[in-house]
Amino acid sequence: MRFVFGKQDLADSAHRAEHCFLLTNGLGGFCSQTLTGGAARNDHALLMACTRAPNVRWNIVHRVEEELTRNGAATYLSTQTFAKGSPEEGWQNLCFAQVDGLPRWVYQWQGVQVEKELAMDWEQNTVALRYQLENPGDTPCTLTVIPWLQFVPKGKNLRKTQTFTLRGNRVTAAGLDLTVRTNGQLTPCPLGWQTLYYPCDAPDGRRKTGLTAACLQVVCTVAPGSRQTLDLVFTLEKTAPPAARVLRQADRRCRLWERQGGFRATAARQLAQAGAAFIARRDSTGGKTILAGYPFFEDWGRDTMIALPGCTLSTGRYAEAKSILETFLQYEQDGLMPNLFPEGKTAPMYNTVDAALLFIRDVWLYARYTGDLDFVRRAWPVMERIVAAYRSGTRFGIHMEPDGLIAAGQGLDQVTWMDVRIGEILPTPRHGKPVEINAYWYNALRMLAELAATLELDGRDYAALADRVRESFRAAFWREEAGCLRDVISGTGQDEQIRCNQIWAVAQPFPLLDPGQEARVVATVQRELYTPVGLRTLAPGDPAFHPVYGGPQKERDLAYHQGTVWPFPLGAFYLAYLKVNGHSAAARQQVAHWLTALEPALREGCVGQLPEIYDGENPTASRGCFAQAWSVGELLRVYEALERSVPDFFDHK
Repeated sequence: MRFVFGKQDLADSAHRAEHCFLLTNGLGGFCSQTLTGGAARNDHALLMACTRAPNVRWNIVHRVEEELTRNGAATYLSTQTFAKGSPEEGWQNLCFAQVDGLPRWVYQWQGVQVEKELAMDWEQNTVALRYQLENPGDTPCTLTVIPWLQFVPKGKNLRKTQTFTLRGNRVTAAGLDLTVRTNGQLTPCPLGWQTLYYPCDAPDGRRKTGLTAACLQVVCTVAPGSRQTLDLVFTLEKTAPPAARVLRQADRRCRLWERQGGFRATAARQLAQAGAAFIARRDSTGGKTILAGYPFFEDWGRDTMIALPGCTLSTGRYAEAKSILETFLQYEQDGLMPNLFPEGKTAPMYNTVDAALLFIRDVWLYARYTGDLDFVRRAWPVMERIVAAYRSGTRFGIHMEPDGLIAAGQGLDQVTWMDVRIGEILPTPRHGKPVEINAYWYNALRMLAELAATLELDGRDYAALADRVRESFRAAFWREEAGCLRDVISGTGQDEQIRCNQIWAVAQPFPLLDPGQEARVVATVQRELYTPVGLRTLAPGDPAFHPVYGGPQKERDLAYHQGTVWPFPLGAFYLAYLKVNGHSAAARQQVAHWLTALEPALREGCVGQLPEIYDGENPTASRGCFAQAWSVGELLRVYEALERSVPDFFDHK
């Protein structure tokens, strides 16, 4: 999908800061800058390398300064704000910035035209820049590019005690070597320092300034009436590939990702491409994983299980799906799946009640897509242990009550996706029987019963327990007068709050409610929680509703699940809407119409991606992670449902 931004779109300083692009390298490393070529966050980087996939990351090249000179006059192509001093305002020379998988810029100044392209190499900590300069004038012009470096772990501060050593075309700092390959003139320069200002971090109480250092520059002079190409490659690898090869192969990957899944809708093809950005190698397990979101998050079990169907199965990436599920098979413990994976000597964390149940769901889906029963047989003992542990009780208060429903949470543990904890404060306490967890539980039982029959095993016990769970669920959760489901069964006021979690009770393949009840849930969610870019986590009329997400960490956490709009539940809402309307032509047309709102959403924030969250009251600007895996994955599932001829995953009774 081609996105074009002109100078008119970027004249406002806020827009110059918020619009960015994202490239990834399949390791957990990435390249992300503003559309005007600067760093508006401390996590922006031209080269965010990953030395141990997927989350040992280093901010190596923070940004590049680009200055064009001619006839004694000078101007910037780069745009950057600083803690002190005048900004670089190269956006004033911008003709347009384009993102079509890869970013591209065209600048013009005094008749000189500069075209710039940028790409990352795959499974390499390498980024390539290409400048094509055309000088129609009668005097030479010179482009000077200065890489501003950090060489610090992601999120850390550079300090002036750090040394940078330049030997030939190699910079050494913090035990890492950066090779610079160029056809321009590379020369050392005295070690210089800049303190950048981060306008996207400052309002949220994050670090608002950051130090950078420079020790070299690359110069390219273009003779009158001629054209010149300047290539720059920055890499931590042993050898630096040619820039042309990196650019060519990256463009081919983008076109391939765009075609995966065979989607017809333009936005769906863009989401298929976007989803590939989250799939990365995991060195500690030798398999694949899904990173939850850029620029902040690593890979989490819950996020992986939610994002997996859309980002892999809907796009035909079955090998990656299998690899991810194989990784989780290795780490099941006490019937639980990791919420955070081990790194180095750190033990995995298992504080999630939903990841294990969603693992069963994803194995079932994987089998439906691929027919790979050999994998199901390998996964079968693990899935049985999960159900056995939930029935008998396991950690974090997870256990089955006498009515067959699952209760979870104890003390200060937060084990559902609404998991914020601020010291001794739980902004969204959901201890008890959460509605979506019991929907997952019921479906896991039905799926095991179905898979048992396929494997010629005895699954009657799972089917019988599922029958009991369905009866108990209806009795415990259904609110006839409100036409919706309780959010949790805890005996507190939180039980009656209208939240988005109930939509997953309708969007599952195996229904818990009768058709009339499902339709009323969808109607309630649409009336109270729906926005074109996501579902509110709490109805606006609730006294605990927070209309805005922002400010210092505590303020953000207090609002995180208290009304803030999340795009990923929108996928379940659209799937549920299609379901209760029988996947009729009118319903499909309505959902397709609603999805039109994604096109401007894909232009805002990180171009071509969907974010983590928006404000609850008026969701206009993205917040949190500017690219979120489960946002992309869940909307991909909707497009798949629209374009699939038979909704065979929703035909269970």
